Amino acid sequence: QVHLVESGGGLVQAGGSLRLSCAASGRTFSNYAMGWFRQAPGKERESVAQISWSGSRIVYADSVKGRFTISRDNAKNTLNLQMNSLKPEDTAVYSCAADTNFRALINAHAEYWGQGTQVTVSS
Repeated sequence: QVHLVESGGGLVQAGGSLRLSCAASGRTFSNYAMGWFRQAPGKERESVAQISWSGSRIVYADSVKGRFTISRDNAKNTLNLQMNSLKPEDTAVYSCAADTNFRALINAHAEYWGQGTQVTVSS
């Protein structure tokens, strides 16, 4: 079992920045590919970014490329998402997820999910 807890969400003005973190506990963190996903009210879950267990492979959604940066610290069992140049359309609940299969995670198939943290970007 892997327990995931997100933090760092909040309210920010358009153009601002936020840094989300996901703390993992349970099984060996470095065995898992990790990812961030988001879901806005009335919309389907959307992929944001995924990172392989070693950090050597990273995938971003086109909508966040150049603005968001995903990273992980396997020594601290932590996944991060630096979000810059935020836009109102980035408003959503952001969740982290873990799976041993990187390709599956890219397709939003994850064995473990966090509860999510709200990000609201005002115009």
